[in-house]
Amino acid sequence: MAKFFNEMTADGLAHNASAEVREHYREFCGWLQRQSAETIERKRAEADLTFRRVGITFAVYGDDAGTERLIPFDTIPRIIPAAEWKQLQTGLVQRVKALNMFVHDIYHDQNIIKAGIIPAEQIYKNAQYRPEMQGINVASDIYAHIAGVDIVRAGQGEFYVLEDNLRVPSGVSYMLEDRKMMMRLFPELFARNKIAPVDHYPDMLLDNLRSVAPMGINDPTVVVMTPGMYNSAYFEHAFLAQQMGVELVEGKDLFVSDNTVFMRTTRGPKRVDVIYRRLDDDFLDPLAFRPDSSLGVPGLLSVYRAGRVTLANAIGTGVADDKSIYPYVPDMIKFYLSEEPVLNNVPTYQCRKKEDLAYTLANLPELVVKEVHGAGGYGMLVGPASTKAQIEDFRQRLLAKPDGYIAQPTLALSACPTYVESGIAPRHIDLRPFVLSGKTISMVPGGLTRVALQEGSLVVNSSQGGGTKDTWILER
Repeated sequence: MAKFFNEMTADGLAHNASAEVREHYREFCGWLQRQSAETIERKRAEADLTFRRVGITFAVYGDDAGTERLIPFDTIPRIIPAAEWKQLQTGLVQRVKALNMFVHDIYHDQNIIKAGIIPAEQIYKNAQYRPEMQGINVASDIYAHIAGVDIVRAGQGEFYVLEDNLRVPSGVSYMLEDRKMMMRLFPELFARNKIAPVDHYPDMLLDNLRSVAPMGINDPTVVVMTPGMYNSAYFEHAFLAQQMGVELVEGKDLFVSDNTVFMRTTRGPKRVDVIYRRLDDDFLDPLAFRPDSSLGVPGLLSVYRAGRVTLANAIGTGVADDKSIYPYVPDMIKFYLSEEPVLNNVPTYQCRKKEDLAYTLANLPELVVKEVHGAGGYGMLVGPASTKAQIEDFRQRLLAKPDGYIAQPTLALSACPTYVESGIAPRHIDLRPFVLSGKTISMVPGGLTRVALQEGSLVVNSSQGGGTKDTWILER
């Protein structure tokens, strides 16, 4: 069995009584050993029932069995000591700052292209590049107001950035609801452990969004814009609007008049200043992007160009979270900030490069191959877990369109003890902290820990059968 970093014990193989428990887990582990299997099972059932009653579900596209599913919730938390979190936070703030500078640069002076650091075609031929944004000034030069950065741990416990999510990153509602559930089920744990709070995230988000309102607006109206109830993350859209105390709107609830966006209300039209939009660029404005979109607001881009509304995240931000741009982020940090990256990338082979393609084709059974525009765990090959037929299928895809893929070594992701049918067993995890950018860059101490519930699986996405855990950042 392969060795991997175990978050709870200094034992890379399994959870067992003889393994040395890491210091920051000792309080929890002592408590856990005093709990009966019946007690824990009863608490798990209570969590499932509550999540179902509250409607904490997600939709799976293309799932014929039904639209709504619960994301499995595990009651063993992922615990991170204060010193490790401080390092992570420093690296995340640095990375998101550089990414915002990069997006501003490519839509203005293109200095990073002129310096020869990123090939021009990597930007201009990118599916997420929006030429309509060229020369547009956005409030405070912020493009990614909300970033969800996926962090993994491998080797001897080193942190790596797996990918940057800058378009419409989701999952923060599960971070908040997982914490509420743990506090409800096990209040004694929060009395024993100094766990940093996360429940102020909606207030931080609202303050962040208000801080980037158009110039001259002192009391901005903020809304959350959703594609509608059939979207996979609709629960989160409604949850965040409710938690922030702002309106949840669809495109049909908004209209443009006098180069201003208005919301229809029972008291007549009300000006909207900041739109936290949870739909993709293509659907935002049928006059500028997809003419068949019924989800957007005709004329929205013209108001945006005039600086009379803020969109979070900005149009065109997706170019910076594309997997073909990911390998260049360490270079961006050095170029824009004159700093060495605090957090490392996973080594990445760009299949558009002849030598990288040759290496990838020769080592497919050992690599993870991803579509550059892919998301949600779809369109990828995990070589060690794939059949010969699947590997050969991907070989043909790579040969047909090499610039559509990147490849990475299969990391031995860290594991955290998890309740499964057979009892407590290690399962692989990642972490998605949420970074807010406005007048300042801020984040709550925590994030969404996703767990691959199938034994040996490295795919943590909820759409692929993954679950979630509460993430505890210790304050001492």
